[in-house]
Amino acid sequence: MPVNQSIWRVDEKPTKLSSSSLSSENELEDMICEDISILNEKWLPIGRQVSTIYGGFIDILAMDESGNLVVIELKKNKTPREVVTQAIDYASWVKILDSTKVADIYKKYGGSFNPQYESIDEAMENTFKKTLDEDEINQAHQILIVASELDSSTERIVKYLSDYEIPINTAFFNVFQDGENRYLSRAWLIDPVETQEHVNLPKTGDTEPWNGEYYVSFGHNMGRHWDDARKYGFISAGGGRWYSQTLNQLSKGDRVWVNIPQTGYVGVGLVEEPVVMAKDFKVKIDNVDVSITEAPLKLDEQSKEDFLKKNMDDEEKSEYFVRVQWIHSFPIEQRVSKVGFFGNQNSVCKPRSSKWLFTINALKKMWGVD
Repeated sequence: MPVNQSIWRVDEKPTKLSSSSLSSENELEDMICEDISILNEKWLPIGRQVSTIYGGFIDILAMDESGNLVVIELKKNKTPREVVTQAIDYASWVKILDSTKVADIYKKYGGSFNPQYESIDEAMENTFKKTLDEDEINQAHQILIVASELDSSTERIVKYLSDYEIPINTAFFNVFQDGENRYLSRAWLIDPVETQEHVNLPKTGDTEPWNGEYYVSFGHNMGRHWDDARKYGFISAGGGRWYSQTLNQLSKGDRVWVNIPQTGYVGVGLVEEPVVMAKDFKVKIDNVDVSITEAPLKLDEQSKEDFLKKNMDDEEKSEYFVRVQWIHSFPIEQRVSKVGFFGNQNSVCKPRSSKWLFTINALKKMWGVD
């Protein structure tokens, strides 16, 4: 059924705010271009009204921190079904873009978003705090439709495509009036974490049955330190639900293989306890249970404050921890990285590709794991 949003102001008695509207959907497009975090704070806008070889114009083209592209289409004056069809048509063009074409798009359009960054490399470095290789650019893409409402038929179409693991979603926006102030609310048709997982699924023809073992991406030096994870027995992720939500897939007894992106595989272990927020994760210090936020860590005090303590009561941005009993864990200097090994930016995923089987079979042999 269509998504309906309402907002109440909390006074002595709840007061429902009246619905309002934007002067045009171009105003919403302007706001998204001004602040992409309205959709996702980890996206980089690289083009607006991007012309395609098919004659149409993509409202907004963005990139995620893995180098994948995001086709963002606003409903505007199009019928709901028309915007879905059009977005898929645009995605068929985006699919064929190589890194050079993506860089050209940023050069042509990106200055209006980030005039301080002359090249897409500079923009990625400043937005994602890392560089991406050419072969990492546009390995996959997703479609996002932005609308105030969709009819039931179009919602069924989007959900149907998502059920078959097509990375497509809808963001609904409504405006509410409170005196002279206006507020913008957002809701998702599908959990955006689920859509992101679909982005990283193997391409058709490379799919294998999932073997029951999990891949973990550990963001060393991104608010956490691998030496701490080895010492205290954990994996962690945070800074937003996009990163922490996938930890919920793990249950006691699951086997996890840990990779530090752009570095290599550093450990394998068994999950001992389900995911908890940082404030609830305890470690042993001289046989006394101590919160991880107070434990001695490799992180400097400022990083500890910024990444652990500052958001420990914020369910959205908190760091989340899963306790792990290590079967093998190695210092970063002993990491294993080979051509053809599986890699993925999701904190946790269930790989279904021949590359995953190749990777863990090689690691099992090297590390003596049954």
